[in-house]
Amino acid sequence: MVLAAAAACEEKKGADTRVLELDPQDSGFTDFFIITSGANTRQTEAIADEVELRLKRNFGAYANAVEGRRNAEWILLDYVDFVVHVFLEERRAFYDIERLRKSARKLDLDELKVALIKKTLEARKKPAAKKAAKKVVKKAAAKKAPAKKAAPRATKKTAVKKTAAKRAKKARS
Repeated sequence: MVLAAAAACEEKKGADTRVLELDPQDSGFTDFFIITSGANTRQTEAIADEVELRLKRNFGAYANAVEGRRNAEWILLDYVDFVVHVFLEERRAFYDIERLRKSARKLDLDELKVALIKKTLEARKKPAAKKAAKKVVKKAAAKKAPAKKAAPRATKKTAVKKTAAKRAKKARS
């Protein structure tokens, strides 16, 4: 999705599009910032619209929050795992987010692909390791415990007989 969002920015002629991989210790709320600039408010709106449209079509993903669309000087699209910042050029120079995130690693699109593949593989290994550990525990437990025979199921007739026996016992006492 990060690649698709960056490509949408480039397609709509976003100026100086950058992808920052944020340091997890420095920023626990998201993994990536995508920062791009537009020459005017119409272009910033068009870039933000294209990002939203492409992510909705290709991934069924909607922004968790959208800020700044009314003024269109700084539009922020929060997709939880990454945040897209679409600035007017003078606003980008004023806020200078790249300077504020000094610990972030600047990635070009090729580096981004490699980083995303690496993160995906790491994420896939963790659940696989957990599943394998559960299987080992289940097999060990099955070997230790002898198999139990299933108790016969109580039918409606046996339940009625038990109830009648309890009533008779109470009546005798």
